[in-house]
Amino acid sequence: MTENQVGWRERISYGLSDTACNLVFQVIGTYLMFFYTDVFGLSMAAVGTLFLVARIIDALDAPIFGVLIDRTSTRWGKSRPYFLWLAVPFGIMATLTFFTPDLSDSGKLIYAYITYISVGIIYSGVNVPITSILPSLSSNPQERTVLGTIRSIGGQIGAIIVTAATLPIVSALGRGGDQKGFFWTMLIFSVFGVTMLLTTFKNTKERVIIPGRTIVPFKEGIKAIRGNIPWFIMIFLNFIYWMGQTIKNQTTVYYFANNIGNAKLIPLMMSFNFVTLFSLLLTPTFSKKIGKKNTMILGLLIGIVGQIMMSIGDKITSLTFIMAGNIVGTFGTGFILGLISVMLADTVDYGEWKNNVRAAGLLTSASSFGAKFGMGIAGALTAAILSAGGYVANQKQTASALHAIEFNFIWLPIICSALGIFALLFHRFDKLEKQIIVDLNNKRKAFKSEENSKII
Repeated sequence: MTENQVGWRERISYGLSDTACNLVFQVIGTYLMFFYTDVFGLSMAAVGTLFLVARIIDALDAPIFGVLIDRTSTRWGKSRPYFLWLAVPFGIMATLTFFTPDLSDSGKLIYAYITYISVGIIYSGVNVPITSILPSLSSNPQERTVLGTIRSIGGQIGAIIVTAATLPIVSALGRGGDQKGFFWTMLIFSVFGVTMLLTTFKNTKERVIIPGRTIVPFKEGIKAIRGNIPWFIMIFLNFIYWMGQTIKNQTTVYYFANNIGNAKLIPLMMSFNFVTLFSLLLTPTFSKKIGKKNTMILGLLIGIVGQIMMSIGDKITSLTFIMAGNIVGTFGTGFILGLISVMLADTVDYGEWKNNVRAAGLLTSASSFGAKFGMGIAGALTAAILSAGGYVANQKQTASALHAIEFNFIWLPIICSALGIFALLFHRFDKLEKQIIVDLNNKRKAFKSEENSKII
């Protein structure tokens, strides 16, 4: 086993962490807006405001958890214990989010605010450590890419299960009552999610030790951000990419139910997400040959091509062309998902190399911050556009409402991907990576030699 090589048991256990998160939070990202408007009975405007407020509050907790991780020092490590501490609360709160108490309209809205914000905060508590632990699992760049790929494969498996199976399970368990169906479905997903997070805790190990202090004060951690251009780019990329993806996911139900006129096709449409697994498996090879930045740009370009194909299918009313476009776009997604966490881990090395401060928790919390802030803006923007188009729940939609749904489903993701490509053009880490790794390894060896000489 080469230096910092991680065994397969640990690799798979690490991947299960993202399976757990997606198994639970993908339901929220994909179906909660529909659940609130068409099942729980909240207005579209109220839901849009809720999503914006909740996600902005929620996005701020990611850096807080990042700072807490940097200040954590336990026998289990810095990031790993959060899987143990927060797995069960995460499952409980996720289930309560899809519970429908018999309350007044204002009572329902208050309940939605409390549960939605709470589950988002706890989600940060289990999701930020998934990224922050990666630089501690291995200092080998290729091994990190493999781990990031396995994590994303695990996440996609969770997403595929959710997108393909949620509505059929809701229908089967609800027996005509979507309120009961969504509750029991989320309870089942939550039980599996909690089990997987605890498995991640049990089988992973933080083996890359920071020279010197194990606790990084907030003021010192901030220094790792100074001049860390790759970090700023990754914050923006997380924000813009997840905003586009969330807008598309949230609108999928509305698009097939209204524009296509057949909601039963939604599970079929979602099931094509398995195509992502193929590009995820190719990610380590592509990133090794053309670099991580170029591989991610390739993924975004393929995604744009897929969206354009769906637009053509929409214009010629070809369901086959729409499905084909979705498959193409989904293939591109794998290259992006496989590298986001890896490129964030790179910013930890860059911060240590440039500023002599290794703040894994603070820097990698950018992943959750950017993603959740993007999701919040996405929810508000989706609701605002649908409201402006005149969308009315459970009614035949007007032409303007159908155009609003189409714009959200097809064109906004294209705009977001184009902005992501533009940002990546300024990313320079790949050219510096070899030198950074050599310098950091020499620094750690020198520190170890100095400590050994003190003991002697």
